[in-house]
Formats: sequence, C-alpha cells, structure tokens
Amino acid sequence: MSNAIERDEKISSRKRIDIIKRLLKYLSPYSGRSIIVILLMVFVMLCGIINPYLLKVAIDEKVPNNDINGIILIGLSLLSLNILAWILSRIRWTMIYSITNNILINIRHELYSHIQELSFDFFDKRPVGKILARVVGDVNALKNLFNQSIQSLIPELLNLILVAVAMLTLNIKLALICILLLPPLALAMFYIEINSRKRWEIYRNKRSNLNAFTHEEFSGIKIVQAFAKEDYTNNKFENLVSELKHSFNKAVQLNDFFWPLVEIFSGIATVILFAVGYRLFTKGEIEVGTIIAFSMYIGMFWRPIMNLSNFYNTLITNFAAAERIFDILDIDPAIKDTKYAKKMKKIKGSVEFKNVNFAYENNIRILKDISFTVKPGEKVALVGSTGAGKSTIVSLLSRFYDVSNGEILVDGENINKVELESYRSQMGVMLQDTFLFSTTIMENIRYGRLDATDDEVIEAAKSVNAHEFIMKLEKGYNTEVNERGSRLSLGQRQLISFARALLANPRILILDEATANIDTETEKLVQYGIEKLLEGRTSFVIAHRLSTIRDCHKIMVIEGGQIVEMGTHEELLDNKGIYYNLYMAQYSFIKEGA
Repeated sequence: MSNAIERDEKISSRKRIDIIKRLLKYLSPYSGRSIIVILLMVFVMLCGIINPYLLKVAIDEKVPNNDINGIILIGLSLLSLNILAWILSRIRWTMIYSITNNILINIRHELYSHIQELSFDFFDKRPVGKILARVVGDVNALKNLFNQSIQSLIPELLNLILVAVAMLTLNIKLALICILLLPPLALAMFYIEINSRKRWEIYRNKRSNLNAFTHEEFSGIKIVQAFAKEDYTNNKFENLVSELKHSFNKAVQLNDFFWPLVEIFSGIATVILFAVGYRLFTKGEIEVGTIIAFSMYIGMFWRPIMNLSNFYNTLITNFAAAERIFDILDIDPAIKDTKYAKKMKKIKGSVEFKNVNFAYENNIRILKDISFTVKPGEKVALVGSTGAGKSTIVSLLSRFYDVSNGEILVDGENINKVELESYRSQMGVMLQDTFLFSTTIMENIRYGRLDATDDEVIEAAKSVNAHEFIMKLEKGYNTEVNERGSRLSLGQRQLISFARALLANPRILILDEATANIDTETEKLVQYGIEKLLEGRTSFVIAHRLSTIRDCHKIMVIEGGQIVEMGTHEELLDNKGIYYNLYMAQYSFIKEGA
C-alpha cells in the first residue's frame, strides 16, 4: 500500500542490540583513531582522578608538617597536569569531530547509493519528501550519537571503574553507599527507555510527514496559487506542525526525567556520604582530608553516570532515526542483477516478447500473453486507450519492472539474465514529462554522454533543430534552466531532451508521448531531428497523435493488456477495426477545426 503524505510510515522494529551492532560497524574503519582518542581520554581522566588524591596528601601530610616545598611541588604538579589535560582534550575533540563527520558522510553516501538502486515500486509508494527526510534529517540525527559513543561510552565506563576503585581504596564503607544506589537508578532508567523509544519513533514519523507535505506543496506552488488555495495549504501545514510539536513535547517530557533522576540519586548519595563520613570522623576512623577527597570523588563518580545517562538518552532518542535508515538499507531492489548475470554485448536491436504477462502487487493482470517480434532498426508504434498497457510494455523492455511470466529477448538474450548497467546504458527513454536538471543547457544535454565535448553537444542540438532557440537565450548554452527547466517552454524542454538522447546514441529508443507537449510549429522544426534520432535504431513510439506514426514499420493496438491489432498504417486502415476508428475520429476532429 502506498504511503500518503499524512500517513505515518510503518517501520520494522529491531532489537536494541542489533541496532547498536550495526551502528558500531560504521565506527570500525576508524578503530585506530578511536583508540588514540580513548587513550587521550584515559590520560585526562587519570589527571582528574589524581587531583583529589594530591589534595588529600597536601591537607593530611604536608600542611600539618608545615612542608612548604612539598605543598609548592604538589601545586606545580596539579597545574602542569591540568594544562596538559586541557591540551590533550582539544586534540581529542578535533579527532572526535573528524571521525563523526566521516561516519555520517559514509552513511549518507551508502543510503543515497542504495536508494538509486531501488526499483520504481519503491518510489511509487513514497512521497519524495519522506525519502529526503531519511537521507538528510535521520542521518544528521546520528551525529550526537556517534560523538557521544566515542566520547562517553567506553571512556566514561572506564572513568567510573577507576573512580570506584579509588573510592574503595580510600574507604570501603563510603564507597559502597554510592555503588548500592546504582541498581534502583538503572531500573528507573530502563522503564523510561521502553516508553521513550516509542514516542521518538512517532515524532520522526510526524517530521517525515511534514517534510513530504512541504516538498510537494512547493513543487506544485503554481497550482496552489492558480487555484488560490494558500489558506487551505496553510491549514494543512499548521495541522502537521501541530502534530509534530505535540509528538516532540511528549517525547521530550519523558526524556527530561533522565537528568533529574540522576541528580536525585546523586543528592541522596551526597547526603548519606556526609552523614556517615561525620560519624566515622568522630570515631577517629577517617581524617578530614579523606572526607574532602571523598566529596570530590563522589562528584567524579556521579559525573560519568550522568554522562552515560545522557548517552543512553541520546541513544534512545536516535534509535528511531537509525531504524528508519536501516529500514531502507534492508530493502532489496526488486530489479537487480542475478548471480550469474553477464554483460550485454553491443545491441543490434532485435526484440522479442514471448507470452509476457505482468501484474502489480494487487495481482490484477496488466498485460496478458503479449507476444511480438521486432527486427533491428524497425520503428514500432503502440496505440490504444489510456491504461491499456502501452507504457507497461516499454517499462518492461527497459526493465524498470520484471515480467510476471514469459520472456523478453533482446538480440536473443533474456534481459533478466544480463547486467542491468550494460543493458540500460544502451537504452534511451524519452517521456512526456521531460525532466531537466537545475544546471545549464550544455550540461543537461551532456548528461546523455558525460564525456562528450562542447562541440559534440552543440552538434546534437543542431541535429534536432534546438540550436537556434538556444542561441537566442541570454547566455546561449550556458543558460541556467532553473529547477525542472521551468524557464523554458514545454517544447523547448522536449527539444533539449531530444538532443540529450541523440548524444547518448542508444541502440533501442523509447518515445513515450515524447511529442505530446510540442506545438504544431515546434513539431515541424523537430520532425527532421526525430527522424535522425530514430535512424538505424530499434524504436518504440507511444503516441495518441496518430498522424506522427504513419511511417512506422509496425503499429500495435493495445486494449485491455492485449494486442488486438497489428500491422502497418495502411494495413490497419484497410482492416477498418479499432485503429481505423481511432484514426478517423482524430481526422474528423482536426477537419472540424478543433
């Protein structure tokens, strides 16, 4: 089922440990640098742990003995250690940010590359805005997670252990007071985590819905303004923002319990520490320096717990983002090379459909036992009513989808058993809705063959009679066409797409209503270019304007997913069947001056 903009996406739930393992794999290429970072952290932590001990020595040993030199030595040692720790901390942070940015680049590139390989059915089911939310927003959400995994997880655990050891060494009774408070804290945090993860998943779905709506509305801004629907879209936007705000508030409200919870336990531990410490001091079991050192250690003991709880909080917050990323990465392309796929040789152009059947997910057959043969260089036209199956035939030939039953052979090779890249690189597909990139006309035409020279690009434009109108533009071939070519007319965009296709030099060419948006005058200009484009190539033309396909070698009439008539223009007119009726209806329409 397709995902509407306002419908929350269904994300497969994954175990925490599986998500953590997959995230750590992205860290493994930087394990060497991560170890260096951890060693720097360990040194900084040791400096911090030594500080209270040196202070204890100064208070309990040097001060009572008036050892001025010893006090000065300890002071200089503390100063030197802390300056060195500050320098190493700066180096550590630089390395952490470098590692994190590289990991995010790798994840985003992997996700982008994977999405490019996915089949059309993936894009058919998802608004573009929801896909963008995964590539941009969800990947960015992992930044803090990786920062803190390097900065907090291992170092803070190690810090916690070292501080605990130091505390146990000083006084076991006081140390156990702090340690015994950890289990109830862990239980409380676990309870929060269970509910928090669900709320963050809802929030990310709402954010994805908002991204999808915004992308679609701005893409169709001309329609919005043309029908004066600004108030209507504003209301929808406000509703989506309201849902996003509500879901965020619910998630944050629960997450905000983390820090207070740790603070409460830390406060309890401090109160108990001084109460018990005072009793032990009055009994003469400990000295003042030990209590002061312990008061510093208890802060150092709970600080890593706070940092670890913050890391745990970040982990929960971003589990939903990681799940959404892995949800796409785990989708196998429906159309992909088989294990033993071989490279497609240079195509000569023979095409054969053998009892081809095709159905989408609802199992309603779109094509039923389609069979025909096309010789190299032949020009074939597909005609019929909307939804008859014409576009499906050329989509299967392009292998945008795979047949449900039957075979499609090109030069005798089953296209399901050849490498996609080697096959599609020899295909040319031109659609009614011509897509141009937000760059210059020169680069849009060069997209057909990236290594083409400027002269070759210009020659292709001349061949389809696009050169004249291009040179009339302010910057000629260096004119920016804006997004989707919005500054050009429909006919001009189509001419550029013809030049792009000619430059690509495809062996099999598909024109899916490629001349539908061209006016009569423009059509006269490109007619020679189209003939040149089709020359020597096997071509399939879908056209409702029957006057443009009279010279085709073969015309197939498609109705209800079947070929009901096949022949040349003259043969089909002589049969006086469906094609004859279609042609006469258009002829009468034109004759009446429509």
